[in-house]
Amino acid sequence: MQIAIVLFDRFTALDAVGPYEMLCRLPGAETVFVAQRPGPVRGDRGSLTLVADKGFDEVPAPDIVVVPGGPGQSAQMENETLLGWLRTASATSTWTTSVCTGSLLLAAAGLLEGRRATSHWLTLDGLAAFGAEPTGERVVVDGRFITAAGVSSGIDMGLTLVGRIAGDEHAQAVQLMTEYDPRPPYDAGSPEKAPAALVDRLRAESRLVLR
Repeated sequence: MQIAIVLFDRFTALDAVGPYEMLCRLPGAETVFVAQRPGPVRGDRGSLTLVADKGFDEVPAPDIVVVPGGPGQSAQMENETLLGWLRTASATSTWTTSVCTGSLLLAAAGLLEGRRATSHWLTLDGLAAFGAEPTGERVVVDGRFITAAGVSSGIDMGLTLVGRIAGDEHAQAVQLMTEYDPRPPYDAGSPEKAPAALVDRLRAESRLVLR
């Protein structure tokens, strides 16, 4: 089982690393970071770099595709090298997944048309322009496509997929071994729960937030 996690300039680190920490614990799994060209790829904050082991042309048919989001996603929306690889890889993949604004890249590749999907709450409405059906759920499974909402939800997506592939008991073991038992100090992790004034301010500043 080969798991390909896509990297591009200014990706959000947890979008890629969160699912990685869950999926790399699947029995017999080989996890590979892929990009347009092999080598270091810098995250959105400029201080963290992951290394793409292989270029897209070296990983033509992974079993699982994971597409992170991040501010750099906007610059990739017309990158036919990336979009073309997503189409080709997804044609034979068992699962194609995304985190945060990574779903917009799947949508731009034409893979989410007519499907339910989610994204970061600030960009959720953008899915409709590509024929997808936006939903505010944290993790959405539609056939063999799984999309996750913003950043931290990639951990939930990865764990969901572990359960689908290896069964509930193995997924529970992964959750326990990674001690994934979140108890955040604030209850403001979604626009439905956060103070209305904060939601309004971030919506107004969203262009700056997502750069």
